[in-house]
Amino acid sequence: MNADFLPTGGCLLGRAWPSGAPHPLVVTVRDGEVFDITRKGFATVRDICESEDPAGYVASAPGRSLGSVAALAESGALLSPIDLQAIKASGVTFVVSLLERVIEEQARGDKSRAEALRGDILSLVGTDLSALVPGSEEAAKVKAALIARGVWSQYLEVGIGPDAEIFTKGQPMSSVGHGADVGLHPVSEWNNPEPEIAVVVNSRGTIVGATLGNDVNLRDVEGRSALLLGKAKDNNASASLGPFIRLFDASFGIADVKSAELSLTVTGEDGFRLEGSSSMSQISRSPESLVAATIGKHHQYPDGLVLYLGTMFAPVKDRGGAGKGFTHRIGDVVTIATPALGKLTNTVRLSPDCPPWTYGASHLLRDLARADLL
Repeated sequence: MNADFLPTGGCLLGRAWPSGAPHPLVVTVRDGEVFDITRKGFATVRDICESEDPAGYVASAPGRSLGSVAALAESGALLSPIDLQAIKASGVTFVVSLLERVIEEQARGDKSRAEALRGDILSLVGTDLSALVPGSEEAAKVKAALIARGVWSQYLEVGIGPDAEIFTKGQPMSSVGHGADVGLHPVSEWNNPEPEIAVVVNSRGTIVGATLGNDVNLRDVEGRSALLLGKAKDNNASASLGPFIRLFDASFGIADVKSAELSLTVTGEDGFRLEGSSSMSQISRSPESLVAATIGKHHQYPDGLVLYLGTMFAPVKDRGGAGKGFTHRIGDVVTIATPALGKLTNTVRLSPDCPPWTYGASHLLRDLARADLL
C-alpha cells in the first residue's frame, strides 16, 4: 500500500494504534512519516482541538517517528481520527438527496418501486428546490403548494423548512478509520454509501478542521419509517471517518470545505463499478448554520463533536437487473476522495462480521491514566 490516500498538504491530525503500543496514539504526518505527538495535557485529539491554536500546536509539537504512513496503513494501525467527540450528522442538505429521501419514504422500503416513484415525484416537484433557501418565504410558498398537491413529506420539511435535520450517528469512540471494514445491518436489502465531509468542532462551537466520512445508510429501513433512523444509521462499524483531520490554518479553511468536490467509487467483487460525485457548492444549508443548529446555548458538547454535513450523492445505477437500483454487496470497496482531504477507503461487510466495538472512552481514559498522561 502506498500513501496516495494522503491529502495534497496541510496540517494533519489523527490517531494510530501500532502493535505494542499500550494505548491509541495521537499522531501527525510529516514528509510521509507518522509522528507520535501524544503527551500529558494533549493525550487525545479532543485535547488538541480544545486548544487555542490546534494547527499551531500540531505543527510544532515534538514527536517520535512511527515509520512511514504507508507502512502504518498497511498494518491496519490507522484509526478514526477522532476520539472523545460526539458523532453527529446532518441529513437532507442537498436537493438530490432530498428527492431520494422522499422516494424512499413513498416506496416504504421497497426498492422495486423506486424508479416509477422517482419519475412521478420529479414531475410534481421538479428540481427547482435547489434554488430555495430553507426556511425562507419562498420555501414556505413551495411547501404550501406541495401540501395542496399531496406530496408533502417529512423529508421536504427538513430539506426546505426552517429546521435542519441533526441526528446522532454514533457514540464517541465508535467510528472506524481508513482501511477498516464498514458495516451494514443484516436486515437491510437496500443500502448505499454516503460520501461526505465532516467538520470537527470544539466545545466552543468553533470549526477547527475537516475530514472525510462515509455515513453508511440503510435506505429500506429508514424508508419504512423515519422513527427507524437509529436502526438505519447507528450500527457496528457504520460510521467511517478519515484518513486524517486537516486542521484549519493559513492553507485550508471553511471556504475550501464549501468549494470541495468529492468523488465516490464503489468496486464490487462481481465486477460492478459505480462512480459518483458530490459538490459542496450545492449544499442548501451552510456548514456554519448546521454547526449552529447542533451546538450552542440549546445544546452543549464538552468534548466537542464531529458533524457529517450530508451528501448530494444518491445512487440510482441499476445493479442486478433493470429497475432494481443500487444496493451494496458484501466485499464492495468504497473510496471517497477530494484532494484537500485525501482518500477514505473501506470494505463493506455485515455489521456482525466487522470487528466488534469493545474499546470505549472508559478504556482509553484508564489506559492514559496508567501511562501518566492525564
